Amino acid sequence: VPGHLLDGCRMWLRELAIVGWRGVDHDLAGGADQAIEALLGVPELRGLAVLLDGLAAELRASSPVATMDRLPARRWADLWTRGLLLAQRGPWHGGAEPVSGRLLILGADVHEHATVVRAQVHGVLEPAGGGQARLVRTSVAAAKVDTIVGPAVWRLMGVHPVLLGALAGHHSLEITDMPLLPGGDLVWHDDRAAAGEPADPFTTARVALSGVSAPAVPPLDRHPVRIAEPVFLEGYSVAGGSLDLSPTGGGHTLPLDLDRLPRGGPLTPELVAASSACIGLMRWDGRWVLQPLAVQATVKKKPVAAHNGDWAMGPTDPKVVKAEAKAGDVVAVLRERAGRLLRK
Repeated sequence: VPGHLLDGCRMWLRELAIVGWRGVDHDLAGGADQAIEALLGVPELRGLAVLLDGLAAELRASSPVATMDRLPARRWADLWTRGLLLAQRGPWHGGAEPVSGRLLILGADVHEHATVVRAQVHGVLEPAGGGQARLVRTSVAAAKVDTIVGPAVWRLMGVHPVLLGALAGHHSLEITDMPLLPGGDLVWHDDRAAAGEPADPFTTARVALSGVSAPAVPPLDRHPVRIAEPVFLEGYSVAGGSLDLSPTGGGHTLPLDLDRLPRGGPLTPELVAASSACIGLMRWDGRWVLQPLAVQATVKKKPVAAHNGDWAMGPTDPKVVKAEAKAGDVVAVLRERAGRLLRK
């Protein structure tokens, strides 16, 4: 890990600590821009880059912070502390073991804000040579601008066609010597993966999810906001933004976190409300909530399945395809304009 990049991050975080939240203005909030841009160019440091970029964006939006009535002090303190720890040279920058086997995808969680998009893919790894299946996840990310939204964000991650193809095509992946971190994160290398046989995520969830081995959570990740446990639920009813898990209704309910549904996929609140089976992530937001990743529903008396990653290789909804064709390819336009500027 390039030491000077981490030094630049720590310097900015120290300045924040010295002036305090009330002393943050636009100049200080933007003081990390150069360091963040450099971090994004180093794959193993993109997590730190995204975190600091998010903190800087919140501070910019709130500047001058001295004029705010109330501060999200605990949230900013959490982000600051995690950023400072990640900017230290520690075991979280290494310790990976190479793994091989079959990766069965459960679903994708898309994280997006103005300058970065990330697809975090959850799955089950069946090790080569046998052994207990393991719960894993992997992430790919790309820098963006705020005008790139909706299905277009997938094009930014087009340098990972094998992974995106598996998401869109619902097939397994054969991985070879892929680095696996102690916390269960695969460090994705597209050239170490190959498309496998068709694999329905709902079949994987029904058959394999209950028997997988989950990794121990690294100390740095032991915070409630980091909880994202894949689960499979069926036979429920939906009412008032919650799942009713009681067979007869009116029993145990589980709130749905629909604000996390990405704009770049076919999964909508209406489909979730009509669903009878769901693959999702259990999260803690002051209470347990379920974030849907995929659902099975009945629409116009026909069974329908929708997954967050279905449009990873481009939208399949004719209306969305037509709207995109009319609006033009914003990613291609911006890349062409950037190329012109670089040639000048």
